[in-house]
Amino acid sequence: MCGKDSFHGVVMALQAAESVQEAFKDKLAHTRLFAAVEIGAATVVRTRMAEFQPDNPKWNQSFRVYCAYTSPYVEISVRNQLQVALAMAVGRAKIPASQLLTGEPVEGWFDLFHDDGLKMHNAQVHAVLKFTPVTGDPCWDVGISSGFGGLSNAFFPLRTGCEVTLYQDAHKSNQFRPAIQLAGGKDYQPARLWEDIYNAMVEAKHFIYVTGWSVNVHIELVRDPERMIPGAEAVTLGELLKRKAEEGVTVLVMPWNDRTSLPILEDVGMQFVDLMKTHDEETFKFFKGTKVKCFRCSRNADPSLAFVQNGELQLMFSHHQKTVSLDAPSGDGARKVVSFVGGIDLSDGRYDDENHTLFGNLSTTYLNDFLQGNFKNADLHRGGPREPWHDVHSKLEGQAAWDVLTNFEQRWIKQAPKELTNYLVNVRERPQIFPIPSDSATAESWNVQVFRSIDDASAIGFPPEPSQADKMGLVTEQNVTFEQSIHSSYVEGIRRAKRFIYIENQYFFGSCASWGEHQNCGCSNLIPIEIALKIASKIRNGERFAVYIVTPMWPEGIPEGSTVQAILHWNRLTMEMMYSIVAKAIEDKGLVGKVNPGDYLNFFCLGNREAKKPGEYVPPKSPAHGTDYWRAQTNRRFLIYVHSKLMIVDDEYVIVGSANLNQRSLAGDRDSEIAHGSYQPAHLNGSDGRARGDVHGFRMSLWYEHFMSYCADTSIFLDPENLECVRTVRRFAEELWSKYVGEEVVDLGGHLLPFPVMVSEAGTLSDLPKDGRFPDTNASVKGKRWVPTPPLTFTSRVTDLLTT
Repeated sequence: MCGKDSFHGVVMALQAAESVQEAFKDKLAHTRLFAAVEIGAATVVRTRMAEFQPDNPKWNQSFRVYCAYTSPYVEISVRNQLQVALAMAVGRAKIPASQLLTGEPVEGWFDLFHDDGLKMHNAQVHAVLKFTPVTGDPCWDVGISSGFGGLSNAFFPLRTGCEVTLYQDAHKSNQFRPAIQLAGGKDYQPARLWEDIYNAMVEAKHFIYVTGWSVNVHIELVRDPERMIPGAEAVTLGELLKRKAEEGVTVLVMPWNDRTSLPILEDVGMQFVDLMKTHDEETFKFFKGTKVKCFRCSRNADPSLAFVQNGELQLMFSHHQKTVSLDAPSGDGARKVVSFVGGIDLSDGRYDDENHTLFGNLSTTYLNDFLQGNFKNADLHRGGPREPWHDVHSKLEGQAAWDVLTNFEQRWIKQAPKELTNYLVNVRERPQIFPIPSDSATAESWNVQVFRSIDDASAIGFPPEPSQADKMGLVTEQNVTFEQSIHSSYVEGIRRAKRFIYIENQYFFGSCASWGEHQNCGCSNLIPIEIALKIASKIRNGERFAVYIVTPMWPEGIPEGSTVQAILHWNRLTMEMMYSIVAKAIEDKGLVGKVNPGDYLNFFCLGNREAKKPGEYVPPKSPAHGTDYWRAQTNRRFLIYVHSKLMIVDDEYVIVGSANLNQRSLAGDRDSEIAHGSYQPAHLNGSDGRARGDVHGFRMSLWYEHFMSYCADTSIFLDPENLECVRTVRRFAEELWSKYVGEEVVDLGGHLLPFPVMVSEAGTLSDLPKDGRFPDTNASVKGKRWVPTPPLTFTSRVTDLLTT
């Protein structure tokens, strides 16, 4: 994206107002008008709604938005928000790109035109627009410095003097001992999430607050017999929380109220069909009548939205945050706030370690926790493979932990019944017990900023005036105020990157305005194209840069199913767009034949294969012959489900949270999410050497789990941007793929696999499997868009929203 009509940078939109001819008064007297700024296929700005006034509606809003689009003009449209459906355009004004790309402000009254191109009589829109190219952005290609003040457009500020613990998977066995040396000769020590959560809950004296997309009261947090904590054996989460509540601890549990949990009548009474397996009804019933207060939190919508939009929000989107906030001992009798944040719900199937076994421990560790969401009729009685689960989480201490606590309080006060809001413990009014944590830095302390995707229908604390919201890093569109700082943090993190980016995420698709098709599907987040443009800029500047992206082989679900295939289709379009940009940069630099797109950008997935072991669990039943389940069991292989939400930049900055890299998680007004961006000021890249702090250690530990533990020399992986490192990682993944799909059933010796596509020098994609299907399935690797047939054509927009 370096042509004459390319907008890659930041657009400022200011002071939007409108003048409409007198003849429209009667027609528009009862409408709600808003203005939108569009670049190409992307709508980048929407104002709040204003009732029509004879002497002109005025929005008077300011926006600062990231952009990465190509278009010969910028369009300002004035739209009428209908009560029951979507908005209808009243008129459009077009501003040539050549005026904006100079970098100078463009201000004026712009004539409005009908969709048929005819000029509207005496109708204009007023706006001030200014474009700043990315090369003029202070965050472009500068990395993180000790003076970095954090993201400006976020509700919570950057906090200093914090502590961060990073976790990979819910558990790690005693045998997981990565030989990773950090700065000062310190050895990296992996932490164990569910053990730490159990111990923290046991030690809590005042409060335990839990949020989750799913909370399963029947899971056991501590299971490893080699590391059994006294008193923890066979203790379930639900019993532990009830016990703590009986001790006088305030225990508040807030799972998402899944509206697909449908009531049905059976002989024994009312039962629920839990289609999404979130257990919300079961969890509520378990705690009913106890001292634990459980509130099933619906994804509500702003009442001002159109009927269709309101229904979409409530039915299709969720509360996706996964946090635990509680009090912990701090010395001298005082207490401190500790918060756990990340991608791991306290639910079934999440317990796993570095081995990600398919068939092992089914009669012990996974006896009551067998999860396999990709086959019909899968259960323990029919045997493995279970669905291995790879994920990332974190623990925060210091002022950032209080911000996570604030998020819980804001959500609880906003949506819980009035009689439940009084149960919140006001830690701020008890400074003797809960002193405000110090913000003073130490040699190993972290700077942490909490980010969210959330709107004012889900949390209190958002100001009603757009001008005030703008100052707090919030966005007001169509009378809804929301935060989308997770998206902003990823964009700025990518723009700051100097050497490499490492991503693990459950989903990865976006930037649809630059796809080869379906540019209007709504999946407009900028993460993929920002990565591609960063790589392209490095190629043109003659600098090394590498991006590693790890996703699941396919999203959880029946792989041949329409939803999974639609998501794979979006993913394929995203990859094609990215590789075409990288290939074009290689061509422009005259490097064709010397390097290829895979030397800069690689997609991977995780999988496992296990030879049969003595004493292995023997299921009493078998899967139906010829099914995906039967083939996977026969070939003893299956994907490892990547559920992480992680980005590491240059081994110095890390983003961890609940947000997927899709539109649902990043928009701000769809799924609610929480994350944090963190770094250690004492461990940054500089003239004195490369960052070798805990971020570096965590990335190396992840690689050790995925493939490095089987490598004789790991020094090559210290600098991921190096071409030798890129090609070595890819070669290792390709060797593992050969074993994964081979006739002989063997232990793999690693988990990293190439995502099953091949990339040509020209950046075009083809399927790695010769038949174009994932191993052991009939599912297409490249996916396909679900196009509903009549009478369901109305749902085409719904399916796009649901799957993006």
